[in-house]
Parts: sequence; structure tokens; C-alpha cells
Amino acid sequence: MTEPGATRSDQGRVLAVLPRPQAPLGVWCFLPDHPRWSAGVVARVRCVAGELLTIASFNTRGIPLTGSQLAERYAAIGAGFDAGDAEVVCCQEVFTYWHLRLLVRRMRSFRQVSYRPATAGPAGGLVTFSRRPVSSTGYRRFGRPPRAPGVPRASRFQARLKGALVTRLARPGLCVINTHPVANHDGDWSEANRYYPLHRAQFAVLAHVVNEAGPRAVVCGDFNIARESSLFGEFMAATGLADAFGGACPPTFRAEYLPAGATPHCIDFILTTGEVTVESAALVFAGKELLGYVSDHIGLRARLSLTPTG
Repeated sequence: MTEPGATRSDQGRVLAVLPRPQAPLGVWCFLPDHPRWSAGVVARVRCVAGELLTIASFNTRGIPLTGSQLAERYAAIGAGFDAGDAEVVCCQEVFTYWHLRLLVRRMRSFRQVSYRPATAGPAGGLVTFSRRPVSSTGYRRFGRPPRAPGVPRASRFQARLKGALVTRLARPGLCVINTHPVANHDGDWSEANRYYPLHRAQFAVLAHVVNEAGPRAVVCGDFNIARESSLFGEFMAATGLADAFGGACPPTFRAEYLPAGATPHCIDFILTTGEVTVESAALVFAGKELLGYVSDHIGLRARLSLTPTG
């Protein structure tokens, strides 16, 4: 059953089953020196006054299920977003319905929860939480991966399940695309790398999804490719998207989780189309919580301005 105000499509599900939260007891402030929220780089200055919306993207590190303090980390992640000012949160690696319940319990002010149901959990591990009304949601799989000699079977299997979660907000009229392509465990995004054919095929599909979304769209997620790679450059050229951080975002995968001597890169992004500009951009969960880092990734947050229509 769908609650009043929620919608359902053949490809996805929007749930509005959470009770309206009681009035908060205080005001949550984002301080530059707070360990959870870090001051960011103002990427672009809006030129036209429009409706404002704050969006965040975060890879929640949904694996391993044991030995990673997953329940405690998810509690901290959910509580942080629930107390924050982001109106839309795109989460990756929410692999099971247990993962989803952990976040929903803590993010009670996000009454719209969008995902496509799959056997074990949300398809592709993608969930979009929203405090704004949602008009529809859908999921586009990247399809069968091409031949790529040397790629492990596990990676090929995961690649078949990957895709893009497309959520359309009713107010404002904005298309939110949440994605998480297959991981490259080599840290090499050159054409000679074994993962290159998989990534190129997946980003070709993602580019098609973006170009179908229209001029009022934002793309969020863990792309698993470096900002400096030719794959990222080709994708940006094919879509005309703009980076919310203006190319100045620091590495988003923590060096502590890489092999010794490996170089960290920016692999997480918030990208916008032509009628969406960025007032400011910042990092999310950049520092340690009481239990340590809540993820191997650093999250992103952007304040968006939508060009008025008509």
C-alpha cells in the first residue's frame, strides 16, 4: 500500500510511511571545524535567483557486514543527516533491507524513501531519501557487461546489477540521478586497464540517462573513476554536466583504506545540468566520529539553485 502523497512506478518504489517528526528542540549548525561537516569550496555563484535545495551524496560502506561496526556506523550516518539541512540524500552501498531499516530508523524526517526493490535489498545498493515531495522513481540497469579479459567473475556479476536510480521531485521539478558503477580494484583508469571496457559501457548508459533527464537534473554518487581519468572527461563532454566543486574537490576515498603507497583520488561527485547552478559545496563526514570513520568515503553536499521556469 502507498501512503497519501507517495507514488509508485513499475520500475521503482517511493515510500512515505514515516510519521511526521516532532518539532526539533534545537537548531543544527554546520561549523567549519565540526568533525562531521567540513567547509567546502564555493564552486560557482548563481546568476539567476531560483528555488534553493540542498543535496548530499554518500557511500555508506555497506560491506563487510561483520567486523565493521555497521549498525553503529549507520546509526551515526542516519542521525547526522536527520539533524542536518540536506533535503535530499543519495546513498550508495545500501545492499540489504537490513541496511535500509537501519537508515530509515534514524532518518525519520525524510518521509520519502526511493529505491527499486530487489531480492536482497535496494537494486544496485542505491537509495534516495527526500524531505521534498517525490512524483516518480525508476531504475535503469547498465545492462550486460562487455567482454573484459582479466576481470574477476565477482566484478562481472556485480556489474550486471549496477545502474542508476532516477527520482523526480514534485517540488521543485528536479530529476535526481543516484548511481554507483562497478569498482576498479586496480586504481588504474587507463584504456589498457582490464576494467576500462566495463566502465566505458556503464558510463555510456549513464550518459544516455542524464541526457534524457532534461535541463533540471543533478547526478550524484560514487563513480569509481578518478576525476583525472579520460573516462570522466568523456562522460562530462557527452553530458555537458558541471562539477559542483569546480574540479577542486579533494580525494573522497580515504587513504587509510588503500594499500600502502597508493594514491587517493576524488571518485565521488555531485554534477549538475544547465538550469541548476551551485551556490556552495562542502564535504560531509570528513572527520572521525566517536566510533571512528563512519565510511571509507567522504561525503559531498551542495546548495543548488534552480533557474525559474516560464
